[in-house]
Amino acid sequence: MTQNHPSTAHITAQTPLTPAINAWEIYLNDQGRSPYTVKAFLSDVRLLTQFFSPDRSLGAISTNDLNNFLHWMENERGVPCSPKTLARRITSLKSFFRWLHQFGVILVDPAEKVVQKSVLSPIPEVLNHTEQEATLLAADRYRRKTKPDARPYALLHLLLTTGIKKSECLGIHLNHIDLEASGGPLVFIRYASPANRYKERKLPLAEDWIPVYQEYLDQYAPADQLFPWSPRRLEYLLEDIGADAGLTKHLSFDMCRWTYALNEYLRGIELDKIRQNLGVSKIQWREVHMKLRQLAGKVS
Repeated sequence: MTQNHPSTAHITAQTPLTPAINAWEIYLNDQGRSPYTVKAFLSDVRLLTQFFSPDRSLGAISTNDLNNFLHWMENERGVPCSPKTLARRITSLKSFFRWLHQFGVILVDPAEKVVQKSVLSPIPEVLNHTEQEATLLAADRYRRKTKPDARPYALLHLLLTTGIKKSECLGIHLNHIDLEASGGPLVFIRYASPANRYKERKLPLAEDWIPVYQEYLDQYAPADQLFPWSPRRLEYLLEDIGADAGLTKHLSFDMCRWTYALNEYLRGIELDKIRQNLGVSKIQWREVHMKLRQLAGKVS
């Protein structure tokens, strides 16, 4: 059992919740967690201070106490708590008490035996083959206007042929694109945080994307970031393409990602290769794979 992290130096089993949560915040930030993850974890765990008395010590909290807390939060607090929110809060609790146990603050982890309630999100919407062609044609028409604009096609085509997430798309810099790579053109998906290094990967770029990319560079001359616009601006761009294509669906980054994954699945690409290209862990892949099977069943 490790007992040498600075964040736990002044915490014991007799320490009340609030100072322990504050120390956990320091630890999470030291681990390079994203600000959004840290904010969500802290918000979840600070609810404990609304249920337990202010002087309740860490070592005096049992598994039964935590189950009572979850029952209160779900049924008696008076604030709606969806199944998805409940599942996330249980994850936060487990992470907090696992940290305390890992660094020797408490001898027994009371959250270990709390039952995790996983919630599957709805089956995602995808573009069928006809809709994919329609959106690409709509995006391509921007290139043929009096004032040509390659940006819509460059963005949409990249999303449909790589399956990258919105944050990953925004994180691409020009030096992450290698058109001279020995195995063919590729884009390197990189992460600033060490905690996300396992998601880094090199993805092949479609040959027919390269001329559009060159057009786009000539028109916009981005200095560093591939798409130097706000996330919302790029979302509007996709929505405009969808409207121009006559879609009844809401074209989005997520829809393009799932469409890519389903295309690869239907092509018979090795499952672990799809997982690696999407940059998801083996645990996350279980749900992704299940959804791809369901989506493939709808298509066939």
